[in-house]
Amino acid sequence: MSTATYTPRLQKKYHDDVIPALMKKFEYKSIMEVPKLSKICLNRGVNGAVADKKLVDIAVEEMTMIAGQKAVATMSKKDISNFKLRKNMPIGARVTLRGAKMYEFLDRLVASALPRVRDFKGVNEKSFDGRGNYTLGITEQIIFPEIDIDKVNKITGLDITFVTTAKNNEEAYELLKEMGMPFKNAKKD
Repeated sequence: MSTATYTPRLQKKYHDDVIPALMKKFEYKSIMEVPKLSKICLNRGVNGAVADKKLVDIAVEEMTMIAGQKAVATMSKKDISNFKLRKNMPIGARVTLRGAKMYEFLDRLVASALPRVRDFKGVNEKSFDGRGNYTLGITEQIIFPEIDIDKVNKITGLDITFVTTAKNNEEAYELLKEMGMPFKNAKKD
């Protein structure tokens, strides 16, 4: 058996194709200036978690399957009497991906999950926050091949945030586009 370490496909693509393309487009003087993906955060609020604690456990289990890494329950920060919510009650699930698992997840998202969305025409390119981060809302968790549709009791969505080292939206847009993110109105160069 060989001792070669495994490198995800998109991580190799980033080093071989994306860095040279961005260096050329933005005329960076150093390879260290090129923006990179630093982490991907998946977040999901659970509707009805106050009444039924099992819903949070199911959400954590589904997020773990989707991400390929153990998810954790998110806790409420304060009491809200109108929602019968107490401080430190589990109300959602989240997971943060870095390194090889981050690239693996992005590859699965772009190659197999997003094409399974009904009437998919691309993701919105206006969801940047001004600081080089991009947030994508998924309305149905069943687009991920890891989820068994027969075992799902409730179809819910989740938010995926791509945190980059880009200084502005344009750099982040080009980075994600080069990584294979299918934007709706991809600007023609």
